[in-house]
Amino acid sequence: MSGENQRVDSHPSGLAPAAPQHAGPPPPAPPVSRAKRLATPALTLAAAAAALAYVGTVDPNEPGHYPVCPLFRLTGVLCPGCGGLRSAHAFAQGDLVTAAGANALAVAGYFFFAGFMVLWLVRAYRGVPAPRLVVRPLYWWVIGAVALVFSIVRNLPAGSFLAP
Repeated sequence: MSGENQRVDSHPSGLAPAAPQHAGPPPPAPPVSRAKRLATPALTLAAAAAALAYVGTVDPNEPGHYPVCPLFRLTGVLCPGCGGLRSAHAFAQGDLVTAAGANALAVAGYFFFAGFMVLWLVRAYRGVPAPRLVVRPLYWWVIGAVALVFSIVRNLPAGSFLAP
């Protein structure tokens, strides 16, 4: 066989395919409706509100409704979350003093969550991208240290005011 008779490419027509034409940037995505933008934060808020409403209705102070903290059951030591359900119950009832007395760290978390949800809903309403909650490693260490100090202090006689 001579080199002249061999096909150079495997395209059925025997011709090389044309180079792709670049028409410029892709067309912009169609605008997302306000209802679609608000769906995710609104559903997140609805789920949190439903959970809070449930805890507000079913009293954790009555035995048998919720499990006992395993750390507390085994050791008698209060973890950072101990009293969180009682705190949520009091918070749902509008009793902030009792809520803070049951778990002050949880009450701070409720307000942080509420602020984040307001920011997310406002941004979704305006069509601005959702807020990114990026926690740097240093902040994780700080959060862990605060939770550890909270746990230690609430288990000491001097910090008994933090115990549920």
